[in-house]
Formats: sequence, C-alpha cells, structure tokens
Amino acid sequence: MYAGEVVGCVVATIKEPNLEGIPLLIVRVIENGRPASLVVAADSTRQAGRGDHVYMIGSKEAARVFRKKLTPVDAAIVGFIDEYREEL
Repeated sequence: MYAGEVVGCVVATIKEPNLEGIPLLIVRVIENGRPASLVVAADSTRQAGRGDHVYMIGSKEAARVFRKKLTPVDAAIVGFIDEYREEL
C-alpha cells in the first residue's frame, strides 16, 4: 500500500473492455514525505479528484479490486487520506 496525491486524469477514447467506466487518474506518489514518481491508477472509489490525497494498492491485488474480471491495472486507488503528516 502506498500514498499519493491526484494531479490529473487520463483521457482514453479506446480502452480495454474491462476498463470501461473506470476513471484513470495520474497520481504523484509520496515517498518519505516527498513527492516522487507519477503513476496512472484506476479509481475504484470513482470519486477522487485533483488535489485529493489517496492510498493505493499495486500488483495483482489492484486488478482484483474491481471484482468483475481481472482488470489490467498496476495500481488502484482504494481510499482517501484525510490528514497526512510525515513524522521524522
């Protein structure tokens, strides 16, 4: 599980059929309290937007979040972070 901030969205006119209706968002991963890489994550909440802090899961667990069929994703947003503090 890892945290990030939504910074944008992906618009795709043609998607893999199992991705239909699932928003794809660009998320800046937060590592050790600092912004790191960007990833494209499927939004299982269908409510996340720009500026939201979210937590994600990756790998095959991300594909299983959507329950219908295996969805071809490497990262899935599964919840929101109300408050984020990095204590060092």
